Amino acid sequence: MNANTLKEEKGFYKLSWRERIAFGSGDLAQNFIYQTVTTYLLIFYTNVYGLNPAIAAAMFLGVRIIDAIWDPIVGALIDMHSTRFGKYRGWLLIMALPLTVLMIACFIVPDFGETGKIIYACVTYVLLSIIYTTVNVPYGALNAALTRDQHEITILTTTRMWLVNVAQVAITYGFPTIVIALSGTMKSPDARGGWLITSIIFGLVGLVALLFSFAGTKERVIISKEAQSRVKFSDLFTEVIHNRPLRIISFMFITAFAIMAISNSAGTYFVTYNLGSENLVGAFMVISAVPALIILPFMPALRRKLGKKGLLYLSLAISFVGFAGLFIIPSNNVTFIFIFQFIRSIGFGVVGAFIWSLIPEAITYGEWQSGKRISGIANALIGFFFKFGLALGGFVPGIVLSLTGFNADISVQGDTALFGIKLLLAALPAILVVVLALIVWRYNLTDEELIEYGKEIENRTIA
Repeated sequence: MNANTLKEEKGFYKLSWRERIAFGSGDLAQNFIYQTVTTYLLIFYTNVYGLNPAIAAAMFLGVRIIDAIWDPIVGALIDMHSTRFGKYRGWLLIMALPLTVLMIACFIVPDFGETGKIIYACVTYVLLSIIYTTVNVPYGALNAALTRDQHEITILTTTRMWLVNVAQVAITYGFPTIVIALSGTMKSPDARGGWLITSIIFGLVGLVALLFSFAGTKERVIISKEAQSRVKFSDLFTEVIHNRPLRIISFMFITAFAIMAISNSAGTYFVTYNLGSENLVGAFMVISAVPALIILPFMPALRRKLGKKGLLYLSLAISFVGFAGLFIIPSNNVTFIFIFQFIRSIGFGVVGAFIWSLIPEAITYGEWQSGKRISGIANALIGFFFKFGLALGGFVPGIVLSLTGFNADISVQGDTALFGIKLLLAALPAILVVVLALIVWRYNLTDEELIEYGKEIENRTIA
């Protein structure tokens, strides 16, 4: 056996840029579909659909309870079985159309009574979340099937997150801009046509990108049928119990995406009511994504220079300054509001992207520890916490808006409601940034340890 053959058997493949972009397009697609829903569904429900904020909040929480059961089951099933198109990528093809249809269905206002509309909203959102899991979990595990090369995985993650931020620009600026262009507003029941047409456009873009991700990638690191047969549902529990890095990363995800979702959900309300300028919604929200487009290509170099924790601590400190500024600056000072929104986006753009690169580390640690490379289960567990964090972006704002007297039927909100919106935009996220820094402090898996674990795994394979 020559060196090249041995290296190929170990799965250390270098990928073309076409395949890197195809892989990243899978997450771009999911953002166009699912992230659009998580960003705008609350304000759609309260201002266009006509739901009480407390009812919408309860629905967001209920969906996460269902996910708590469903996500790990999907992860185990994916690790235990394969599709005819591959272990992971086949799901991108099979579930692409159902996911798109359900995303559009969430933005339809049916001609039902109040109870019927609540039931319709619950059913469509629950089904969307269920189908999303069958795409998101295998997609998250796909990079480990493309190559074992850690440098290549870093490039894949960077490419993926750069495209995610391209999607974020489209979502945060393009979506409200198109809705307002079609309907003249995005906060009235009269805007339902604009919301539906815009969701169709975004859904179709996501569908095409998801199909390209399927067609442009190839699984090379194949898990043998014998190894696949050793995976059991009980691994869901043993992985949580024994894989400490995975547990800590899971808490990173729930906290980070709670910060992101709560602040983003509040952003539309803040610009519309606190700043009093609905037309600035797109510009304000797009600042969340633009800094990352500039910084992310330098993330591998920054990691080498500062280390994992150093990079995360610096990024969290920058984002804290941004959130603090958003809370302190008076709402009539629009220029400084935008400056601090830019600052918090610089820091949190890196945090939100970088923690995804930690998942393969936890998978490698688990493989070294148990001899099983259960990527599906690991990504399902991460996916649950990720989606739970996103759900807080609907649940927490809905409760706070309800408690502070927000009324979607009036254009000028009371001082208490305006203060509640500002708490959601900046104060609560700033507190959670501190919590996230404490969680990062608990993560102690070093690059040197990972190299040693990788060598041991390779030696077992050779033996």
